[in-house]
Amino acid sequence: MTGYYDIVLGLIPVALVGITTALMLVGISLTAAVPIGSLVAMGIIGHAMFVNTPADVPDEPQSTRPPHAD
Repeated sequence: MTGYYDIVLGLIPVALVGITTALMLVGISLTAAVPIGSLVAMGIIGHAMFVNTPADVPDEPQSTRPPHAD
């Protein structure tokens, strides 16, 4: 089953290479297209790290039982 982070890992190179190539095809130079593609890839990474964080799963419940005294 493909999860959110699998899609993110796939979109990073697609955004970098795809957007750079698309911008070059419309006439933007390589030195301008690479930073624009990189910004999009960084936006995807930032979203995965800070907006939809991997720590959204709640921690395991802690036992409230007092320790056993011998």
